[in-house]
Amino acid sequence: MSDAAAGPLLSVRGVVVRFGGVVALAGVSFDVGHRQICGMIGPNGSGKTTLFNCISGIYRYAEGDIRFEGNSLKGEPRYRMAPLGIGRTFQNVALFSKLSVRDNILVGGHHLAHSGFAANALRLPIVRVEEAAARRRLRDILDLLTLGDVAGLPVGGLPFGTQKRVELGRALMGAPKLLLLDEPAGGLNHGEVDSLSTLIREIGAHFDMSVLVVEHHMSMVMGISDKVIALEFGRKIADGTPDEVRREPEVIRAYLGGTGDEERLHAGAA
Repeated sequence: MSDAAAGPLLSVRGVVVRFGGVVALAGVSFDVGHRQICGMIGPNGSGKTTLFNCISGIYRYAEGDIRFEGNSLKGEPRYRMAPLGIGRTFQNVALFSKLSVRDNILVGGHHLAHSGFAANALRLPIVRVEEAAARRRLRDILDLLTLGDVAGLPVGGLPFGTQKRVELGRALMGAPKLLLLDEPAGGLNHGEVDSLSTLIREIGAHFDMSVLVVEHHMSMVMGISDKVIALEFGRKIADGTPDEVRREPEVIRAYLGGTGDEERLHAGAA
C-alpha cells in the first residue's frame, strides 16, 4: 500500500487541552504526511509546545484525538513513544555532561535492543547482532552530524551548537519515523541556523522520515518546510504551503502584530 493510500503519518483531530480555566489548545486539527517537513509557527503562548507535549505523551488532551500511523495515541504512556516511532528534542539541552558524545547518542537507541539481561550476560548471538547494528547507525549519525572528531569527548565541555547536534543525534539513534524538533535553532548564531536548516533537510531525506518543527526563526521555517501550521491562542489560523501561509492575513496580524512589516514572513521565500 502506498503512503498516500495509507493516509497521513500523523493526524491531529480536534485536540483540546485545558489547564484549569485556561484553554491551551482549542480544537486543533492538522496532518503530517510521510517524508514531509512540517513547520509550526505562532507567537509565544500560542500552544505550540503544548501540542508537542500531547504528541509525545507528556500532556493528556481532554478532547479530540492524535493518531500515528492510523493508531490512537490517547492513553499511551510517554515511554511508548520512542518504540512507536516518535523521536523528540527539547528547547533546553538535557545531556549527560560527563558521558562522551558517543555514549549520549547511543542512549537514544536503548529501546531498539530486545535481548534481555540473561542474553547479555551469556553474550548470545542476538546481543552481538544488536550491538553491530547500533554501531552502524552510530557511525552513520556521527558522519551526518559531523561529530566524528569529538565522538570520544565529554559532551559537557563542548560548544552549545555542538551539544544541540548531539541531542539531535540521540533522537535519531532511536530510528524515529517522525522527528519532533522543539526550537532547534534556539541559542544558535546566524551561521549555525543556516547550517541547521540544511541539516534538517538532509536528515529527512537520509533517514526517510517526517519532521515536525516548532521554531521562532521565520526564515528557517519557511525555507525548509513543505507545509506550515500557524497557531494563535491555541487555535489554528493557517495550514498550507509556506507561500500560502506567509500571505494569510491572520498570520500577518497575529505574528507581526498588524504592523504591515511582512519582510520576516517573506524572508524564507528567497
